[in-house]
Amino acid sequence: MTQAVSAVDADAPPGRGQGHPWLTLLAVSLGVIMVMLDGTVVAIANPVIQVELKATLADLQWVTSGYLLALAVFLITAGKLGDLFGHKRVFLIGVAGFALTSLAIGLSSSIGVLIALRVLQGLFGALLQPAALALLRSAFPGEKLNMAMGAWGAIIGLSSAGGPIIGGLLVENVSWQSVFFINVPVGVVALVFGLWALRESKAKTLSKVDWLGVVLLSGAMFALVWAIIKAPEWGWGDAKTLGFLVAAVVVGGAFLFWQSKASEPLLPLSLFRNASVSIGTVLMILMSFAMFGAMFFLTFFFQGVHGLTPLDSGLRMLPMSAGMIVASPIAGVLIGKLGPKITIAGGMVIAAIAMFLMSRLTVDAAFADTAIPFVLLAFGLSPVFVGATEIIVGNAPEELSGVAGGVQNSAMQVGGALGTAILGAVVSAKVADVLPGYLGPVAQAVKPAEMEGLKALASVGQAPPGLPAQVAKTVADAAHLSFMDGLQLGFVVSTAVGLVAAALALFVKAGRKTEGAPVHMG
Repeated sequence: MTQAVSAVDADAPPGRGQGHPWLTLLAVSLGVIMVMLDGTVVAIANPVIQVELKATLADLQWVTSGYLLALAVFLITAGKLGDLFGHKRVFLIGVAGFALTSLAIGLSSSIGVLIALRVLQGLFGALLQPAALALLRSAFPGEKLNMAMGAWGAIIGLSSAGGPIIGGLLVENVSWQSVFFINVPVGVVALVFGLWALRESKAKTLSKVDWLGVVLLSGAMFALVWAIIKAPEWGWGDAKTLGFLVAAVVVGGAFLFWQSKASEPLLPLSLFRNASVSIGTVLMILMSFAMFGAMFFLTFFFQGVHGLTPLDSGLRMLPMSAGMIVASPIAGVLIGKLGPKITIAGGMVIAAIAMFLMSRLTVDAAFADTAIPFVLLAFGLSPVFVGATEIIVGNAPEELSGVAGGVQNSAMQVGGALGTAILGAVVSAKVADVLPGYLGPVAQAVKPAEMEGLKALASVGQAPPGLPAQVAKTVADAAHLSFMDGLQLGFVVSTAVGLVAAALALFVKAGRKTEGAPVHMG
């Protein structure tokens, strides 16, 4: 059926401060700052977690991937829940749950419990993020949305910039657990301020959850992301990997068929009739593939190869995060003046150049060797993040803004899972291939089981402890050189992905805003 849908429904008259655009931006940013801090400080803490909890590389990937899996599976459903029950309500539940699970993670004492809680944390993060974008969309008129997204990106950049420093200080001077405890006070402030500043909004005519759609979409997303995460362990040609990929296609096809028949679909397919929404979704996947996948290994480069402390590692990554503070508002202005096509394509070219420069890093890379590409990466990725977000959320009907926010965040998390898994497999395979050559004659004395352990350590830039001094230097040098070969190849792949995204961005059109337009429901 076809029906005109009013934009939003306010449960109550606005109170003092409620619904003000810039207060809304500040309130939702506080919640997202908590998530961004979590992402950057966990990356800094990973090497210490590995040692203290005796975690393997696969365990550490699950600390990241388990969180991404929960996000990717639940984001679109979470967006629909916000459309139905209110974005403010869902956002505040997400904030409270994220803070509480962070507290529980800090109290955990085994890697298995930590991973399980990270999955739960991902579910609450899924509630928080689409609702935040929907609240922004509701508070700002269409002509000011680019400016709001630019400011949003700058705030995220500020929190990202502080994350490595805060994480380094906490890990070095307190404990790895403290990087999770820090989310608690941030969450409390976000909750209190959000209760006062946010105005409730939800779709008037949507009345129920498409539970069959939830099951089908969750099943398809789980099968896809699970295959991506497990493929490095199983092998891309393994029957289990192929089985999950086939299941993702079959269940995904069933989901699309049902969405075309449901009266109130979870994901109205009309959303993607706007080409820019579809292209923006793909761009978000490609951007996060290159960024998350490549960045995963940089903390191991700094701490494993260079032997830097967590704090020093954070300082080395500061130029990229700090660059986003400047780049994001500029990106919002440029998109408003030049349009998304030139701005996003140019940004991806700059990001590809940055990735290429990082593919030339060597074992003895100086601060400037990483700082320059980090700054370029900030100015390259910011236009893509701001532009793709505005394209997806800004061109969706406002009553579907929660779903659109879920699509945007799902694309980012799927891309991040793809990047972490695929580039992780690329790095590990390259290390396994070149390590024996770097070991030279020493390789003949290493037993097969010991070689596998050495390859696993080399994949994170480390060498086994307790070796005789003469052998230890040879093994450490070989581990570091083989890791650098893998890291360089990973950045070459990211460069190629960035260039593909730049070409794709040339097909983006600004599209018209659709507030108040008819929405086709089935």
